[in-house]
Amino acid sequence: MLRQLLLGGAVSLGNIAIHAAVMATVVGTARRALEWERHRPQVRLAAVMVATVAVLMIAHLAEVMVWSLAYGILDVAPPGADPRYFAFVNYTTLGYGDVVPVERWRLLGPMAAMNGALLFGWSTAVIFEVLRQAMRSRDRGDKP
Repeated sequence: MLRQLLLGGAVSLGNIAIHAAVMATVVGTARRALEWERHRPQVRLAAVMVATVAVLMIAHLAEVMVWSLAYGILDVAPPGADPRYFAFVNYTTLGYGDVVPVERWRLLGPMAAMNGALLFGWSTAVIFEVLRQAMRSRDRGDKP
């Protein structure tokens, strides 16, 4: 059990590091983009939000692939199961139940789900903050 917790914790920390780097980039880029010329503020707002969400989706995809790689290296998924599918189901907390980990790695699925839930929550907070900053920037630009 301790081995599962340590390895799952290491993968989670790796994903947190990926997410932190992406978050810093997203927030910094969004702030710079919001300082651009203020004509057509609705288009700029939409562009910033689409770009923000797209980058966050790519980050989550990378994090799922990290879990998939760990599952493949540790041989967590049962024979014949696709580790990428298994990683997606766990990370997104869908938990279909059609693929379950081998007995000795049972805790990695819930750890991936916990990691995914935390990182999705973090992404949601950043999306809201970028939207808030964009709305504030738009409102300042609308005033004479």
